[in-house]
Amino acid sequence: MNKKKFVKGLRDGLPIGLGYLTVSFGIGIACHNAGLNAFQGFLMSFLNNASAGEYGGITVIAEDAGMITIILMMCIINARYLLMSCVLSQHLPFDTPLVWRLLIGFDVTDELFGIAIAETGKLNVWYYLGAMSVALPMWSIGTVIGILVGDILPAYAVSAFSVMLFGMFIAIIIPEGKKNKIVLGSIVISFALSYFASIIKPFRNLSEGMRVLILTVVISSVVAVLFPVKREN
Repeated sequence: MNKKKFVKGLRDGLPIGLGYLTVSFGIGIACHNAGLNAFQGFLMSFLNNASAGEYGGITVIAEDAGMITIILMMCIINARYLLMSCVLSQHLPFDTPLVWRLLIGFDVTDELFGIAIAETGKLNVWYYLGAMSVALPMWSIGTVIGILVGDILPAYAVSAFSVMLFGMFIAIIIPEGKKNKIVLGSIVISFALSYFASIIKPFRNLSEGMRVLILTVVISSVVAVLFPVKREN
């Protein structure tokens, strides 16, 4: 064990964990609205540490969707973590044991990925484990707090807290949209198509989760074909 790297990971992961604690509170409210108890919400957040992916899962669970729909939702929404894992594997020393690679792959998030690739030289396993060991529990604890608070708050307060996640998602996409017109156009088109899909047959007869799946695949595929990212020489 590299104690120095582990402590450095704890230090860098603490601000991420504090951010997770507040954001996952909104996840907890969503779990409460979907009828999940604190233990179920804890397991969901611990095993699926992803805001958008977890919210997508909660959406289809609330609709009592089938197992196939849930699996498809998780695979599509969390697909970017597969790419991040591939990148991280290139930053690890060549002789890193498989068990450590699997453990790192268990908790790849946008924020942990960011601090990991910012490390100079090869990524030290203990640095990542240190950051992960503080960030992951805080995400799970925040979810539990949200569920427990949702159980005691009046209905109007729970409804108000339910918009927290939407505010977080908007805060993520708007800055990127300002920098990239293609992203901004994709956001506007996504909003419009999502609305029309909810009122036009036969799409309105589909569950919300299935509409999200279809729109995600179609819009991302069309944008990827029409506006591919240019590679640098």
